[in-house]
Amino acid sequence: MARDHKPFRRRARARTHVVAAAAVVAALTAGGTALTALPADAASRPKGHDVSSHQKNVDWPSAKAKGAQFVYVKATESHTYRNPYFSRQYNGARDAGILRGAYHFAVPDKSSGTTQAAYFVRNGGAWRSDGWTLPPALDIEYNPYSSHKCYGLSKARMVNWIKAFSDEVKRETGRRPVIYTTTHWWNTCTGGSRAFAANHALWLARYDSADAGTLPAGWSFWTFWQYDNSGSLPGDQNLFNGSSTQLKRLAGG
Repeated sequence: MARDHKPFRRRARARTHVVAAAAVVAALTAGGTALTALPADAASRPKGHDVSSHQKNVDWPSAKAKGAQFVYVKATESHTYRNPYFSRQYNGARDAGILRGAYHFAVPDKSSGTTQAAYFVRNGGAWRSDGWTLPPALDIEYNPYSSHKCYGLSKARMVNWIKAFSDEVKRETGRRPVIYTTTHWWNTCTGGSRAFAANHALWLARYDSADAGTLPAGWSFWTFWQYDNSGSLPGDQNLFNGSSTQLKRLAGG
């Protein structure tokens, strides 16, 4: 994901990222089948990106002209930080005719999943059935602030933290969050939990490769793939695993 106010130390093993997508949207994602490589028809698939305060004032008409159909904008981190550029980025994307969603960067050792979800929803993560708003997203991955990659939580506690976050987002917005993570982190820090694959969308990121790679335990297909952290669009580069019509259907709930 695009980073904000603190430096992010990318590890070699963090080159394979994932964001989780709901099995409920199986019909929206290439028939629910897993794709194991960057599709030959990638040029025809909806492309998008994700941004944070690092991108500051994005030229949204230019992004639209370059083919962006969707974007995820970082809204919050932990229970204390809000992207100061969030409103102008989020609303600017909509004004340019780009589907947009908000994401939260999880820091599970700072506060509970419920607390962080509530903070997220209050500060940009609320979903609306307007046909332009993608489901809220949870970015959960290696700890960039210390060597405790699982934030000091046991596998069971991490699963419970994610569940609490998801339950609060669902309670407040009516939607389960997309989950962004890495396959290695997920299998290491949740013990390969299969508790979320049935109703959370998967957003897979794997850089420097034409292969989407092994998915986290439980998921059989990805909905979003973050395949590079640089390119024609601001921030990280992404594909949607379906058509433009299916992407709009996902935003519509």
